[in-house]
Order: sequence, then C-alpha cells, then structure tokens
Amino acid sequence: MDLLGACRAFVHVSEHGSFTVGAAAARMAQSVASRRVAALEQHFGERLLSRSSRTVTLTPFGRDVLPLARQLVQLGDRLEHEAEAARHRPLRLAVPHDCPPGALARLIADAQRHGVPLDPHPAPPAERAELLRSREVRAALLAVPPDAATWTVPLGLAVADVPGGGPIYVDTLRPGRADGDRRARRIWLQPEDDVPHIRDRMARLRDSVGLRPAQLVVAGALTDVSAASVSSSGGSGSGPGSASDAGGALARAAAEVLAGHGDALLCSPVQAASLALHWRPIGELNPALARGYALVAAEDTEMDVAGPEFGTGAAVGTMPSVGAGTGSETGAGTGSETGAGTGSETRSRIHAACAEAMAMCLGTGKTTG
Repeated sequence: MDLLGACRAFVHVSEHGSFTVGAAAARMAQSVASRRVAALEQHFGERLLSRSSRTVTLTPFGRDVLPLARQLVQLGDRLEHEAEAARHRPLRLAVPHDCPPGALARLIADAQRHGVPLDPHPAPPAERAELLRSREVRAALLAVPPDAATWTVPLGLAVADVPGGGPIYVDTLRPGRADGDRRARRIWLQPEDDVPHIRDRMARLRDSVGLRPAQLVVAGALTDVSAASVSSSGGSGSGPGSASDAGGALARAAAEVLAGHGDALLCSPVQAASLALHWRPIGELNPALARGYALVAAEDTEMDVAGPEFGTGAAVGTMPSVGAGTGSETGAGTGSETGAGTGSETRSRIHAACAEAMAMCLGTGKTTG
C-alpha cells in the first residue's frame, strides 16, 4: 500500500468533507481517493470516515489519526521539495585558475545536458587543496606528480622570438661576459607551477647549469611585476594568491617575455599558443616536465583518482596519463565506474556529465612557430 498517498487522500477528504472536492484538492481522481482511503482503513482495521449520502465526517478513530496523517503528508511534501532542490544544487568543482573560458563553458554545458549543474571554481593549487579540505567544494582537480596523476599537461619554455626546431636548453640562458650589465634572462614560473614536483625540479636544473638564483622566479601578483626567487631548498616565498591574482601574474609574466628581455615562460603548448609565444620542450629534462592532475572528491578518505577519459581534463588542456594505471580511454576499470561510497558517486556524476568535453579538447596541443 502507498501509505503516503493514502494519507494524502484521507487528509484532503476529511478537510473538505467530500470525496469529490477532497480528491480534486489532492489532484487525484475521486475513485482513486476512495480506494486509497478504503485501503488505509483496511490497513488500520478501523473506519476513518463516516460516509452518508451528502457528507463525509471523521469517526472518533479518524479524528485521533488525522494529526499524524497530516504531519506525514507535510513531511512527504517537504522531502520532495528538498530532493528537487538538492538535485538542482550546483556541484562545486575546484579547477586550475588558468582553465580556458571556452573549455570551462563546454564543461558546464555538457554537465547541464546530463542533468548535473556544475559550478567550476578556479583557484591556484594550494587554494584548491584547502577548499577541498574545508569542504567548500565537492571535488577538486589537485596538482600531483605526473606518476601519480590521471591527466598530465606537458610543460616547456615559451619565448617571444622563433627558436630553432629543437628543444630549448636552459644553459643557453647562463649570463656571459658579453652581457655586461644587462639583466640576466629569466625563466618565469606561473603560480600553477609553484608546487614541489615542478618548482624543485626546475631549481635543481637551474643550479646544475650555473644560472643565478634570481633567474628562476615565480610571477607575483602585485601592482607591478614582482618576482619571488625560487630557493634550492624549495619554496618561492610567494603566497598562493587568488584566481584573479594568479591570472594577473601570468599576464604580467607573459608581458615580460614579450618585452624583448630574452625571458622564457614555463607553460603548456596551449598556453603558449594563446599568448602568441613559441613553445619548445626543455632540452635537459628527461623525462619531460609536466603538470599532473587528479580528481579527488571531498568524501574520499584517501586519494582515489578517476580514469583518464574523465571530461574535466578538457578544461585544463590535458593529455591522458600513461603511468597512472587508472583505466583506459574507454573507461574500463576506472575507480569512478566501480568504486563504492559517496566520493566515487560524486566523481561518477561528473564523469557521466563531462566525458564528451574531454574528447573535444584533446587535440588542442599545437604550438606557435
């Protein structure tokens, strides 16, 4: 028996004193209301309503039951309202602050088509981790080493002038006698790359080829271009900043590269193309430098990444990682498909919504020049 439906019919009929009017108020046919009230009476073993040719009145038993029946109907209505609100509540996802707007738009649109209202929240790496820890977001794309990543983004150096056909070697930036008092050429790191597995590796390379400490800097976000030198022990001394700060830092660093100082920007091929810079891999580094990303849900008790086919990769211009061991491009064996628990459910919802967005953005790896 549909207990809630039966109580709804009973409450409306008793309130209006009529099966015809009560059924209309409950938005059901009169015959349906009559059957439901009869089923409820049979379930309780007592008459609820006294029926006459003109009126319907409560029996003493019906009068005692009515208040609780009314509460049950009200709770049912509230449950339906809350469930509908929860279904349309945006799922907040922390993403890298440098995600292209067009890719984010495709991500949101794909999610909407699959009934998942997605709310991307751009933020630098440290802020994304904190947002996830404090549960201000439901999930986040966290910066992780490439060998632990689900998606990787290749990194190299972008310069203003067209370089040769091969990679760019960092040792060519070493100051020489002919430079005189000229400012030493710099390598600019973005806030997105101010993480140990990228920053420290670049610092070790800088030291090994004989560059000065101030030649490897993290772009700051002050009114003027500022630089925080990367120490050999790790850390730049610059704060995580906000998404708008990080975006401004990238623009200012790119401006320094375009200004003709001979500087280089550590970035992805997609970023280089969008800034009209010329991208090459770093000659001294093997394996090549790369960003790594893993999707982690706030409900996870430990890091459990989804498969590389996951559509959020579209927003960061990624290529599938070959070393993560998290599934194939067809989605076989991924944690998001088979894992139990609410963290896996969160990832599965986003995965189902955004799988096509990944495919649309996998080809965006061309360089300028």
